[in-house]
Amino acid sequence: MTLEEAYTKGKRILKEHEIDDAPQDALWMLLEVCGIDRAYYLAHGNDEVDITCQDGRENRYFAMIGRRAEHIPLQHILGYTEFMGLRFEVNEDVLIPRQDTETLVEEALQHVHDGMRILDICTGSGCILLSLLNYSNDCTGIGSDISDKALETASQNAAGILSSREDVSVEFIRSDIFDNIEGRFDIIVSNPPYIRSDVIKTLAPEVKDHDPMIALDGGSDGLMFYRRIVAGLDEHLVPGGCVFFETGYDQGDAVCALLKDKGYLDVRVIKDYSGNDRVVTGVRSCLIN
Repeated sequence: MTLEEAYTKGKRILKEHEIDDAPQDALWMLLEVCGIDRAYYLAHGNDEVDITCQDGRENRYFAMIGRRAEHIPLQHILGYTEFMGLRFEVNEDVLIPRQDTETLVEEALQHVHDGMRILDICTGSGCILLSLLNYSNDCTGIGSDISDKALETASQNAAGILSSREDVSVEFIRSDIFDNIEGRFDIIVSNPPYIRSDVIKTLAPEVKDHDPMIALDGGSDGLMFYRRIVAGLDEHLVPGGCVFFETGYDQGDAVCALLKDKGYLDVRVIKDYSGNDRVVTGVRSCLIN
């Protein structure tokens, strides 16, 4: 069987099981198991899989295809995903980083300056905080989460991504929102659970069956965690400091209202690359002590 034949068969199997992005997923898994890149595949598609992929890798490929056909997320099968140009380990203990969240990181980076202190609430895999630290200088980051297993994954990602950075530091703390957080921060970011409880059952199997429920369920209206975070912002955000939330596509106005009611300034919604509301940001007034 050639590389192209293996890919064609894998793609067909995934399509038969109604997998979104079947062509892309089938190719990603073939490249991974064969240790090749897309350019090699395009140039050597007629090569025999058993020649290019030694040690039973053809069987490994179709085993991976079988798992994906069961709607197991591609990222869980590979064990990693790319986010902001960085590689993050992922598993069933953390929300899979998604491209939409890059909008939050890109917006926050415009406000991050050398030497700042950054807090990431509901850090999960650590993708937001570690991306901010990786692309800044001399900053200190705290990532909080209520899940010990998520914090373990975030710590592993930090060890890999920031291993060569001596000018930045990061610490992960088990905390229910602000419970175990001390001091104030220049930037607070969060991608909290924001799916309405009654909507979760309608989500794709890859999400509802494999993302941790604790990272999805935002209560009856999806706003439970925003209310809790906003209630404690003033105690933990310096005057003039900025907060950045990821939100659902239909939650921008509601989260803006929460910040405005607390007296925050320059409250606005930023859209993602698909044109959906994705990030809400605001600035704590300098007139508040």
